Amino acid sequence: MKEQKMLFESGNELAAYAAKQINYHVMGYYPITPSTQIAEYLDQMKADGEHDISLIAAEGEHSAAGICYGASTGGGRVFNATSANGLLYAIEQLPVQSGTRFPMVMNVACRTVSGPLSIKGDHSDIMYTLNTGWLILFANTPQEVYDFNICALKWAEQVKLPVIVAFDGFFTSHQKRNSQVFVDDKVVKEFVGEYQAQYSALDMEHPVSIGSYMNEPDIINNKYQLHRAMEEALQVLPTIFKEYEEISGRSYNLVQGYQCEDAEVLLFVLGSAYHTAKVAVDKLRAEGKKVGVFTTKLLRPYPAKELYEMCKNAKTIVVADRQDSYGAGGGNLSIELKAMLQEYQSRDAEHVSEQGIQSGIAGNITCDVCPSCRVISRIYGLGGKDFYEEDARSLLLLGYDKGAKSFDYLGVYPGEGNYKVTQMFAPLTEKDTALECKTLNESTAMPKRIAPGHGACPGCGIPVNVNMLMRGIGGNVVILFQTGCGMVVTTAYPKTSFKVPYVHNLFQNGAATLSGLVEMFKQKQKRGEYPEGEITFIMVSGDGGMDIGMGSALGTAIRGANLIIFEYDNGGYMNTGYQLSYSTPMGAKSATSHIGAKQYGKTFFHKDSPMLMAATNLPYVATVAESNPVDFMKKAAKAKRYANEYGTAYVKAISACPLNWNDAPNKERSVIAAAVDCCYFPLFEMEQGITSLSYDPEKSKKKIPVSDWLAVMGRTKHLGKEEYRSVVESIQEEVDRRWERLKARAEHPLL
Repeated sequence: MKEQKMLFESGNELAAYAAKQINYHVMGYYPITPSTQIAEYLDQMKADGEHDISLIAAEGEHSAAGICYGASTGGGRVFNATSANGLLYAIEQLPVQSGTRFPMVMNVACRTVSGPLSIKGDHSDIMYTLNTGWLILFANTPQEVYDFNICALKWAEQVKLPVIVAFDGFFTSHQKRNSQVFVDDKVVKEFVGEYQAQYSALDMEHPVSIGSYMNEPDIINNKYQLHRAMEEALQVLPTIFKEYEEISGRSYNLVQGYQCEDAEVLLFVLGSAYHTAKVAVDKLRAEGKKVGVFTTKLLRPYPAKELYEMCKNAKTIVVADRQDSYGAGGGNLSIELKAMLQEYQSRDAEHVSEQGIQSGIAGNITCDVCPSCRVISRIYGLGGKDFYEEDARSLLLLGYDKGAKSFDYLGVYPGEGNYKVTQMFAPLTEKDTALECKTLNESTAMPKRIAPGHGACPGCGIPVNVNMLMRGIGGNVVILFQTGCGMVVTTAYPKTSFKVPYVHNLFQNGAATLSGLVEMFKQKQKRGEYPEGEITFIMVSGDGGMDIGMGSALGTAIRGANLIIFEYDNGGYMNTGYQLSYSTPMGAKSATSHIGAKQYGKTFFHKDSPMLMAATNLPYVATVAESNPVDFMKKAAKAKRYANEYGTAYVKAISACPLNWNDAPNKERSVIAAAVDCCYFPLFEMEQGITSLSYDPEKSKKKIPVSDWLAVMGRTKHLGKEEYRSVVESIQEEVDRRWERLKARAEHPLL
């Protein structure tokens, strides 16, 4: 055994710790709860100089997977972490990685797949990966997360397949436990060994074509080789576990059981619930019930033989699935266990019958060793619903209930049969909002489309900016929010803050979704199925939504859909705990751009999304700020006209986030004003491609250096130190460059 030390850490922290000790070459990632902490911890260690991993923040999970695949073709070691819809967004890339046989390791902190949106843990995401050709380990403790991450890389490189290390979101990813880690990183490096890739896209002496086009005579052989690699992996993993036991003292098998030997009723459960179930087993054993529980450490390849040996003597197996394969009468654990039992029990029955024929015994012979057993399936714990000892007890006792349904849900509750939907607000009709507000005072008469009853933080700019936008837009509106703080704090089920029709879709697809609704509106009016009149459709994006959703927004703009894209730019992925986004200021501190001896915050300049959108030849592009409210309202009115008459309009507001900007909520308007006055966030508009400045701080003699704005926020206050002078100078130079270019556009008659 090698020297180890005790840490009190979570699964996410230990995944990052293992990655640090391995010192991967590249990690492509995108923040998503609950896996985001892995990248956060690695970034902190990077800032402290503890590893050399290149951490690349993609603009979405699909691109993160692409970064990882590209890096792996270069013959190095690659790491990733994701969850839920992020995993599904990337899933197209997973068969590419396995089908071309490039190893890597990805952690999946398992979480509910929306919709409806939920960020809590279940297994509905990981089960989508079963057919992607990836090896899949499932850890049920933080210790296993650490150990499996180390074993996974060695396993991946030996059989040339990528590996997922999965574990329960929040239950395992966030809960801290005492765990052992190796004191010396060299121990881990020696265990995994040196990686010598068989092929590399960087080998100039032996050039290879990776991912060739392949027709039907060859593709079946490719998939057969993948199948054979899975079979090999099943044989290799026990050896790796044994080698790991020699240096760690911790022993792992493909499956794990408790009190299974003489059990009449067994509970099959995956993940952290296994440990809860063990407590229930002990108490039921004390009552004279022969019960047990078992789990698997391996989802792919499927350890059928090992599972059968674990459960073959039971009369009843209760399978608890933390996801449902809808319409199949159980989740994937149930489906695959039933298939395994059918196959192995048939084999045993044939074996016993053959023995009977050879010994001259007539008639049918049953197998007393492997009797057919009943399987009961229950769906539990969806959306992170807690699994208590009492739940495990009730599942185990189902095995003694001869009348128990073969499939059902655990923990659902009946609705009220006579429940009547109550409209929370009186509808805002076109008559209520048909106002032309020419002054700020007049605009106060415009009813708020978002009610005051929301859960935003004090000083949050989102409701301020959205309601300010709506002051300038009279008439009927339909609002779509992408995922983000704005959506979460306004629609906590069963309440809503919206007095107008509202739709939600995920970060990456908001604009396309709303464009579909716009088209339906047009078609219904065209066919006489909807009354004549005008609706203004508004997509609200923020919290990094115009990173992952930029492709959808650009496509919608190019198509010219009649809608407004409104971006509240709070400069980060705030709804996941403030990780850097492409709109985060350079040098700003965030959960994935830490300050340390080797790092000063975000390392690249903020994205100029108005100019990106303008490049699609939109009829209207504008920037607004709450510090200039009259300008804000006028531009909102223009955006409505251009969107309804010509095509997509884009409006961007700088939006305060006192919690993560680390400044005072009651001073946010002055902070916003400083961003405008230093020209970090200039106010302008582009009508049919012609640019005009809405406010020139130079002419108003209010222009200030960028450092003055950076100094009033905790996230950038460190840049005032002498050691960061060059960083501030670079920011000032870039802000000045963009400002001079903007002025030049405004002065040019064609731009």
